[in-house]
Amino acid sequence: MNDPIPLLGFSTTWLELMSFVLSVITVALNIRQLHWAWLFSILSSGLYAGVFFDARLYGDMGLQFVFILVSIWGWMNWLRGNDAHERLKVTRLNAQSRLASVGATLLVFVLLAWFLKTFTDTDVPYADGFLTAGSLLGQVLLSRKKLENWHVWIIVDVLYVGLYVYKGLMLTALLYAIFILMAIMGLRAWSKTCPQ
Repeated sequence: MNDPIPLLGFSTTWLELMSFVLSVITVALNIRQLHWAWLFSILSSGLYAGVFFDARLYGDMGLQFVFILVSIWGWMNWLRGNDAHERLKVTRLNAQSRLASVGATLLVFVLLAWFLKTFTDTDVPYADGFLTAGSLLGQVLLSRKKLENWHVWIIVDVLYVGLYVYKGLMLTALLYAIFILMAIMGLRAWSKTCPQ
């Protein structure tokens, strides 16, 4: 599964290719607010854990296991709905929640970057830590159908393209370039259903 295969002029693996396809399906279903997205998220996260382990992106690898847990939680949220068991609607964060989200993300970034730099052989502890923290925020906001999840994903995906090019994960870099466009589409689609 991890033997190199040529694709579109660069090298990838079957594991990365399968992860790529499942990830695109995940985001397409998220844009449409279909709960089945969470199943594809769980599958793609499990496969991407192996891809990132091979690339020594340990923060991203660990994040995939967190994504699996958050995906289970998100799936339950989308199926169960809010406290009154009504379907979750797209909403916006209030100012206090935005500030708390940024603060929590920065704290997670500092802790992850320190851990990665101290205890692993990664050559990109700060980038890996920052993008891991940002991705976790995006996933939590997505699980609660917060419109701002798409803003977070746009920023994170742009930065991930550069990181994955640097690490030689060209198919994954292409995936995240596609994710940028899909996140813009998601932002537009969800904005139409979100009260001001």
